[in-house]
Amino acid sequence: MLERRSFLGMAAGAAVLAATPLRAAERLAVVATTGMIADAARVVGGDLVTVRGLMGPGVDPHSYRQTRSDIAAMARADLVLWHGLRLEAQLVEFMAGLGRRRPVVAVAEALPRDRLIAHPEYPGQFDPHVWMDPALWSEVIVAVRDALGSAMPQGRAQFAANAAAYRAEAAALRDYAAAVLQTVPAPARVLVTAHDAFGYFGRAFGFEVEGIQGISTESEAGLARMAELVELIVTRGIRAVFVETSVSDRNIRALIEGAAARGHRVAIGGALFSDAMGPPGSYEGTWLGMIDHNVTTIARALGGDAPATGRLGRLSAAGG
Repeated sequence: MLERRSFLGMAAGAAVLAATPLRAAERLAVVATTGMIADAARVVGGDLVTVRGLMGPGVDPHSYRQTRSDIAAMARADLVLWHGLRLEAQLVEFMAGLGRRRPVVAVAEALPRDRLIAHPEYPGQFDPHVWMDPALWSEVIVAVRDALGSAMPQGRAQFAANAAAYRAEAAALRDYAAAVLQTVPAPARVLVTAHDAFGYFGRAFGFEVEGIQGISTESEAGLARMAELVELIVTRGIRAVFVETSVSDRNIRALIEGAAARGHRVAIGGALFSDAMGPPGSYEGTWLGMIDHNVTTIARALGGDAPATGRLGRLSAAGG
């Protein structure tokens, strides 16, 4: 049985516990584009910040378009955090203009380029899905900490304590993931998903990753790609493929039908969180929970050994 570790340990320690609650007007108003960044800002910021996330469960950041209320919220914010690396490509020009009037930080842009996966088609561009590797996301947590500290210098000590506790949990999650994914038989370590969002996951944990669509969900899945993946599933005897909560399952179901026509039965191994987290207020609605869910779901579907309720016993529907 894998050792379960406490969620965020003692949070940020005595400094956080002793902090006097602040009125909302005294808090730093933060707007974050993705749910993963919003979650990091809430954990690191603690009671010194209020955070509005623009992209909720099931929202695809590749195709997201800001609303009037989103624009108004960003224009009023004390700090705007976005991902960068062209994840929100449609916001690049807007963020450049906003950054001349407000503090705007692309937190994933702080990552060294030699730790990123180069885009296969566009030189100088990179796979933006860095939250899939806890070690990389831990560095993004540092960028969030520094952005909050620059916007609110008096909170730096608390942000540092919160970030340290959060990074410790990220390290514990990575250890859990490595352990349970190692139980998947080596020939079965093939992850077939709706789009190519799991490259960093595959690199971190030794999985071959095959997405129907490319790095962006804006790309089309051609007939040749579908035929290639059906051949892979049949010849390798792949037992499960995965849908994603923020991407249509149409192409995955077409793969299953194609394999069935070849006499091979492949199941849907579960729904993975790729570009968005789970419902607000749920464990899966946190970055720690979404990765725990993904790791646990993948391991169990592909023949590995993982507790159904995940690392901390908090998953509501792993593999569902």
